[in-house]
This record gives sequence, structure tokens and C-alpha cells, in this order.
Amino acid sequence: MKNKLPILLLAFAVVSCGKSDKKQEAENSDANLKDTHLLADKQATKETAALYNNLFNLRENGYMFGHQDDLAYGVEWKYEEGRSDVKDVTGDYPAVYGWDIGRLENNEEKNLDGVPFEKMRQFIKQVYDRGGVNTISWHMNNPLSGGDAWDNPQGTVASILPGGDKHEVFKGWLDNAASFFLSLKGSDGKLIPILYRPYHEFTGNWFWWCKNTTTPQQFKELWKFTVNYFEEKGVHNLIYVYNTSDSNVNTQEDFMEYYPGDEYVDMMSFDAYQMGEGTKLEEYSKNVNHLLTVIQKAADEHGKLTALAETGYEAIPYEKWWTETLTNAIGKNKISYVLVWRNHGWNEHMNPPRMHYYAPYSGHSYKEDFIQYYKDRNTLFQSDVTKEKLYQ
Repeated sequence: MKNKLPILLLAFAVVSCGKSDKKQEAENSDANLKDTHLLADKQATKETAALYNNLFNLRENGYMFGHQDDLAYGVEWKYEEGRSDVKDVTGDYPAVYGWDIGRLENNEEKNLDGVPFEKMRQFIKQVYDRGGVNTISWHMNNPLSGGDAWDNPQGTVASILPGGDKHEVFKGWLDNAASFFLSLKGSDGKLIPILYRPYHEFTGNWFWWCKNTTTPQQFKELWKFTVNYFEEKGVHNLIYVYNTSDSNVNTQEDFMEYYPGDEYVDMMSFDAYQMGEGTKLEEYSKNVNHLLTVIQKAADEHGKLTALAETGYEAIPYEKWWTETLTNAIGKNKISYVLVWRNHGWNEHMNPPRMHYYAPYSGHSYKEDFIQYYKDRNTLFQSDVTKEKLYQ
């Protein structure tokens, strides 16, 4: 590690999980308390350090279910207080909530999916207050070309590293993000811990930070600069998530090629979506399970957590996708969470225009399978996690 966390920050007690009607949770005792796990940020807030350590314990009980933009909108609704498509179906909220801060770099009022940043702050606060977990990605515009995140000419990363033509522009964008992270506070006045996934899916070829335009050395330098810069700006509520795609990753060597080092990473993850029907269902389960096993081995060797940070099957046209396909994909791997993408609803801008959603809603034909998935002892939703269990 760069430096060890102050001992006082780490001298917190692990709260006993107790029991729930839905799941028999393991009881903590002196015999099964875990060793303290150190974060990349040596000055991480007490709540951030507590969340990180408690996530190591929680994975013994199961994995958390997450949904992107869950509180902001769903199929045929938007900004209805307290509403969630997941809650409409199960009566319970997700345990993990995904958000994206794309367009924050330009000081825009709304993110790239149309969510006002002020509303996002409110949603993140609600999640923390009830004991859920927030994770943030950043589809950052291209600072070299002026295009969006998917505009990926050669040389962008080189241009924003120290000495590059766009370095100062990039620092200004990081300043905007730092201000946003420092504005996230709960009703208790504490900074809200965030699982932050910078430069996600970099093993693909679609973003300007991906490996087709960026060398391993450049990526590592970019990652380290970002972590160090946020720390210098006083941002100490981030848990850093190293997040590949499933593209170009088959072995542990593939996964670790761009790894910036244990002192800069807290969690390992990847994104993988279900594409196609028929034999593609079993192929997805097999491939995801293989990658989770590969990543779990790397995480165990480096003392990190793991997650399936983005996944899903658009419109969920298979009646057993949750209890068969996804459940088989995760298998016995002890991940922290799985997150499915957003419920946009009808999207006229897609080619072809179609319904675009990844979690079932109240009118979905196969919602019963999701209800059975919810009842599984291994899946954790909001009722299974609390502020006392995760942040103390």
C-alpha cells in the first residue's frame, strides 16, 4: 500500500448481522471476524473503510443485487418519489444502485442519460440513508476530439497525461468530479462512500480509454494520476473498482495486463451482457462463470473484492433467465454484487427503435422468475442490508 490507514480509522467493530425472514444470515463472532482490509486511499473516511471491510464479511452470506438508475425512472415512469421497478415487482429495493456522471465534465445540468445531477445527489443520499450501496461510472467525453466517450481516436490518453496538450483540461474535469463526490452527504452529515469504476470496460474497443488506443503503461499512469489527484483534492470517500469488459479477457494474465497495482485498486470486476437466444443463454452462463473464476483467483491473491459490475439481457425474453442463466453464471463465486443496466423503456433512438430495459417491471411477462430469484438465499436486496451492517 502507499501508506497504511490510521489505526483509529480501522478500529471499528463488525456489527452482528442478525437474522431475516427471507435468509438465515451468518452470525458474527470473534472466531470468524476477518482481518482488516486496507483501502487504496490511506485517508479514507471511517464510513468508507467500514463499508469496504463489511463487504468482505457480507459476501459470506450472498451477493447484492443492483440496478442502474433504479430510483430515477423505469418503464413508462420517471421521477416518482420512492418508486422503483424492482420494488414494484418484489416489494423490495435493490441493495446496489448504479449512477453515471457523464457530462459532469462540461458542467451540464443533466448526465448523458438525462438525469439531473441535483436529483442524482438526492437519490444517492436516499440510498445511503437506508443502508444501500452506490456505485458510479463516468462516460466522460473525449477531451482531445471534443466528441463523446465512444469517439476513440489514437492519442487521447497520451494527451491528458502530465505534459500532454489536454492535461489541464482533464484536470479541470477531475475538479468537477471531485466537487461532486464531496457534495454527496447523508442525513448524518457524513460523506457517502462510493464504489467508483473509472475507465470501465477498457479491454474493449469502444471508448477513448480502451486498449485499442491505449498502452498498458499509459492506462496505469492515467489510473494512478486519477487516484492521486482525487486524494490531493480531499476526496476520501471512494472505493476504486478495476473494471474490464469480457472482451479480450480469457486468462488471469489478460485481466491483469493493465492492472495499476494493489495500492491503487480495491475491487476487481468486469462487464458482460447476454447477447442472443437459444444456445447463447448457456454460452453466457459458461463464459461469465469462467471469467468470475479467473477474477476470483486474482482477487484472492491480491486481497480484493470482486463483482459482476454490469450485466443483463435486454427486455429479458427468456422466462428463466434469472433463476437459470444468471444464477448458473455466478455459480459458487463469492462476489460482492451483480448490477443490471437501466430501465429506459421505449427508446426511439436505438436502431431499430425498441423497448430497452434490463430489470423486470410490474407488467413484465416473466416477472415471476425474478420473484423466485429474489427469494433465493444467495441474493441480497435492500431488506438484507442496512446502514448499521455496512457503514459501522
